[in-house]
Amino acid sequence: MCATDYAAIKLLVLDVDGVLTDGRIIITPDGAEIKAYDAQDGAGMRYWKRTGRHLAIISGRGSQAVLRRAEDLGVDMVRLEAKDKLPFYQEVLGELGLTPQQTAVMGDDLPDLPMMRSCAFPVAVANAVGEVKQSAAYVTRRNGGSGAVREVIELILKSTGAWDSVMARYLPQAEQRG
Repeated sequence: MCATDYAAIKLLVLDVDGVLTDGRIIITPDGAEIKAYDAQDGAGMRYWKRTGRHLAIISGRGSQAVLRRAEDLGVDMVRLEAKDKLPFYQEVLGELGLTPQQTAVMGDDLPDLPMMRSCAFPVAVANAVGEVKQSAAYVTRRNGGSGAVREVIELILKSTGAWDSVMARYLPQAEQRG
């Protein structure tokens, strides 16, 4: 583990194929794209947002399924068909008024490297390619599409004490007994 200042992280940037999904791309005969997302990743993304932090998705592909999932989860910024991801990443930072030192980026493949090398906390999913793992400050135990995003969200929120506010909703203080 690195010496990242987790409290400074205000934005989590996610790739889609291989990070939010297991990397498989299913295309129906009529050309529609189907993606499968992990429910725990989605819950984690909601918890992240509840703590006042931002989410962005930057993907090299375009997909209505991504837009729908992002809308359902309240993702702040979505950039699709980003073949060169770094300019899109810089644009997102500018629009949110954040710096690279306030950002974590999760990736799995080579197009994610420029963003990962420009952030405070670069993360590779367990099934990422070797070059991405080598550039990461943290490699998840879970594969992309199998709870890796939730793992990172919990790591950051627990390290900053923000997880307590998430848990308070589900485990409120025991009522006083008299």
